[in-house]
Amino acid sequence: MKISREDVVRVAELAHLGLSPAEIDMYREQLDAILTYVDKLRKLDTTNVEPMAQVLHADAGLTVEGSHPELREDFLLACDAAEPMLAQAPDAKAPFFRVPRVIDR
Repeated sequence: MKISREDVVRVAELAHLGLSPAEIDMYREQLDAILTYVDKLRKLDTTNVEPMAQVLHADAGLTVEGSHPELREDFLLACDAAEPMLAQAPDAKAPFFRVPRVIDR
């Protein structure tokens, strides 16, 4: 067993999740299975494996030589949404919204 019930309870507390005893046991089993699989992957010899720079779908056929239809050119667009949103807020001081404190810990 890689993860204890107490570990799951602690993570749930940190995330402010109220878990039932059945959910705690279920998540402990799932997290344990994940960590066991990660340990299994760590045992693989990857010394001669080149890192991947881009993951592409195998079924995404190439159109023009070397081009990929699933990739697009990135470009910047101006977004002037902050001012109208802040103007509608009850308590705002650009560029922030003031909200009541929600975290007591």
